[in-house]
Amino acid sequence: MEVSRARAFQALRHRDFRLLFTGQAVSLVGDAAFLTALGWKTFTIAGAGKIGLVLSVQGAGLLTTLLIGGALADRYERRRMMILSDVWRFVAVGTLAGLDATGHLGLPSLVILAGIAGLGDGLFYPAVGGIIPLVVDRAHLPSANSLMGVARWGGFVVGPALAGFLYHGAGSAWVFAIDALSFLVSGALMLLARPRAVDVEPSVGTLTEIREGATYVARIPWLWVTITLFAVILMLQLAPQQVLLPKLVKDHFDRGVGAYAALSAMVGVGTICGTLLFGHLQPRRRRGVISYWLWLINSLAIAGLALAPWYLLAGGLALVRGVCIGFGVAVWETMLQELVPARLLGRVISLDFFGSFGLMPIGLAIWGAIAGIAPPGPMIAVGALVSAAMITVVLTRPWLRAVE
Repeated sequence: MEVSRARAFQALRHRDFRLLFTGQAVSLVGDAAFLTALGWKTFTIAGAGKIGLVLSVQGAGLLTTLLIGGALADRYERRRMMILSDVWRFVAVGTLAGLDATGHLGLPSLVILAGIAGLGDGLFYPAVGGIIPLVVDRAHLPSANSLMGVARWGGFVVGPALAGFLYHGAGSAWVFAIDALSFLVSGALMLLARPRAVDVEPSVGTLTEIREGATYVARIPWLWVTITLFAVILMLQLAPQQVLLPKLVKDHFDRGVGAYAALSAMVGVGTICGTLLFGHLQPRRRRGVISYWLWLINSLAIAGLALAPWYLLAGGLALVRGVCIGFGVAVWETMLQELVPARLLGRVISLDFFGSFGLMPIGLAIWGAIAGIAPPGPMIAVGALVSAAMITVVLTRPWLRAVE
């Protein structure tokens, strides 16, 4: 048991991983606090329907630079790409905080700055996903992804709680300012890191490099089917949650921003447990099947949360969701890093994000437009149950069982 527990923390032996982990732990707390405050600020300024507008513009900004970011992450040093995007997002979110603090933040500026921040996100995600294999040994990748999951989802515990506390006590501008400063911390720590270099082929042009990554993905069923499937699932499942959850908390459970933040925090607690469990078990067989079963349970938990008669039951189901998400994402990220060639990893990660989240801006806009036509609970539940049905179909495919 002691050896198994130690396996989950093996990646911390590497200095550069410790720098990456610490920077992301700080930055992700800021990100989660930002998203909580952004949703509630939009809700108070313009109503639930406009949450979809703000988040869809932010998502569109991310998608605009994501594929380019993947190509650049395979061509240039990934550490520098991370630092560049951290500076970009510091400026965008810092400006938002300043406008809010001076009373000049309205819906138009909220939309514009959310979109600008999203552009920086698109440059960042391929670089951070691709840098992990460069700061740890291959044998320590499961540990690294487990710990990065703890940082990511720990942010979703601490961030919403911090946002709820500061929003009530000091105002939303403080939440936005903390997120802006967290990008500076992340960038400063990456300045100290010295990850291994990747053999880079001569550039043949950004579009050709993106096409090369897409051709690789199209040849492998577990990649292209999963990416395509999740484009639909996230539009049906995640988009309505982001738009309708504040309304569900307020109208169905008769609670406020603290309860809204607490549900996000419960998902975060569950994901920490799920990622640590992955680091402890480090499964090597049937990883494709394992990940899909976890996503199926997650979908059913969302439906249950949306229809729960009591807030405490909804909190418990949020915890279950988190365990499934944490374990499932860690499995998926480790599979990508182990099975995809290093020279293509940035592009494949960007295609994964782009494909999986490609329909999210559309979904956010649609769910925002129809937010008032029915109670939020049944609307969220329908999307989750349709998603569960699609996942069940893929679980019957032989090629999924062959993915180790």
